[in-house]
Amino acid sequence: MTVPQQDAETIRVLRGLEDSRPSVRLRVTLAVGTSPDPRFVGTLVARCAVEPDFQVREALTWALTRHPASTTVPALLEEVRSERAQARSQALHTLSKIGDRSAWPAITPALLSDADDEVARSAWRAAVALVPEGEEAGLATALTARLGRGGRDMRLSLSRALTALGEVIVPLLRAAATAPDPGVRAHAVATERLLRDPDAGFESAVEEAKRVVALGATGQEG
Repeated sequence: MTVPQQDAETIRVLRGLEDSRPSVRLRVTLAVGTSPDPRFVGTLVARCAVEPDFQVREALTWALTRHPASTTVPALLEEVRSERAQARSQALHTLSKIGDRSAWPAITPALLSDADDEVARSAWRAAVALVPEGEEAGLATALTARLGRGGRDMRLSLSRALTALGEVIVPLLRAAATAPDPGVRAHAVATERLLRDPDAGFESAVEEAKRVVALGATGQEG
């Protein structure tokens, strides 16, 4: 019995995405994105949750953006609630690339403070991309509550998310610059410096912020 052409294509894609070679998975993903087919949206979304190769994951996101948002967004919103951290992270990343603001309610406080660093970073980027007009101040408040979290990469991600919101963050950063935690104070000062001078670079902004915080502490002691 001859296998129908559509079924044969589905089998080929499924096998390709599960191939042990990243180059094969990448090639199949790019092919699906080049010729979008709603039948493969669920397969692409499911693969995002387990794909170990960064380049292939990026291709999966690209392939999903090539499909109608009406098909991809509902599937991605299911993944945002997954127990698997990579599923949440990749779904949020892809939603930020699609840019459909109907997904905004899925960006919950729990995601913005997710214990997994990659999920939290993806949630921050998605939130900035999807926030409706008029709700930037509320998002800025939620994000500034995360100041001081993690190492250099985490703090840079948060600073970038905050500066993308613009001037609404300034009063919040200045309040955080008086926080008891010196890490929070330095992060707040560095973020405002980046807002004022995006070309300064995060490292120089952090070093300058540390000096400002140290001088402030010395002044208080005196």
